[in-house]
Amino acid sequence: MLYLLVALKKTSGIFNIFEYITFRAAGAAVTSFILSLLFGPRFIAFLKKKKLGQVQRKDGPQTHLPKQGTPTMGGVLIFFVVSVSAILWMRPDDRFTPLMLIASTILAALGFWDDYVKFSAKNPAGISSRSKFLIQSSSALLIVFYLAIFPPSPEYATILSVPYSKEIFINLGRFYFVLATLMIVASSNAVNLTDGQDGLATGSVILFAATYAIIAYVAGNLKFASYLRIIHVEGAGEIAVYLSAIAGGSLGFLWFNAYPAEIFMGDTGSLFLGGMIALASLCVKQELLLPIAGGIFVLETLSVILQMGSYKLRKGKRVFKMAPIHHHFELQGVPEPKVTVRFWIIGIVLMLIALSSLKMR
Repeated sequence: MLYLLVALKKTSGIFNIFEYITFRAAGAAVTSFILSLLFGPRFIAFLKKKKLGQVQRKDGPQTHLPKQGTPTMGGVLIFFVVSVSAILWMRPDDRFTPLMLIASTILAALGFWDDYVKFSAKNPAGISSRSKFLIQSSSALLIVFYLAIFPPSPEYATILSVPYSKEIFINLGRFYFVLATLMIVASSNAVNLTDGQDGLATGSVILFAATYAIIAYVAGNLKFASYLRIIHVEGAGEIAVYLSAIAGGSLGFLWFNAYPAEIFMGDTGSLFLGGMIALASLCVKQELLLPIAGGIFVLETLSVILQMGSYKLRKGKRVFKMAPIHHHFELQGVPEPKVTVRFWIIGIVLMLIALSSLKMR
């Protein structure tokens, strides 16, 4: 919306600044951050009044039992501030603007439904795993169908770019769209699994969003993309603006979500944020960097898969004391805040490794 002020640049050169992606990305981050701080206390008070608090798992760590009743559904706040910021700062005529807004709404609605079932039924499991997976898959298919019709880069529609290599590509053909669907579903669930400690998922999302905001900016710039030998995606700069809004909104949410958390993001936030970071990687054509930049989410997911596989194949034997793996460290006696900060440190290292791919080509 603010981009429309560019039309006034003939009257005053100051309005020309709204053409710059870097300015609008910074504006989006600051706007969503400030909105989070402004509406955060009121939203928390509202959730407390409605008694929309965390339904704690009985089989979880005993140290988490005092968190029972902590307001959740904080993802509604994140979704609101990110959407408002995106509408304000993204170009309304860019193809990625409606895609990001509509996709985020679909994923947030699914998470909201899951959270609502948890509260109405007083069941921490929410909707059944089968129903959840079917709806997630259907939502992801709808998004991927759009990408199939309007690919981010028509020349590389079904092609994967291999990072840390000089123009090595893998053409997956129709299987690419299967992979894209799985990425959105898996990423949604991965962030959901990571959201088990105060600030852990939020901080990890901030790092990932910042990483891909930089990648989206250079992918959208023809000169930078050519110099760095990455796939040029016209209009990808607007994805940088959207990811900046996510980073800013999540940073503001972390103000209240840091240990000891005053609010949790719930499935509304984790499913929406997880799906959007996967969609961003698909849109900027850097799909194979997702497991690197999002290594924390991959680690958490693998720990659950290993635990379940070991339990079934080895007759009840477990690999970890508890999965996801952040609970394993807690049960080993590492304080929750220390586990969270150490995971953030790993996330920063992975962020640097992912960004190094831009030069190592």
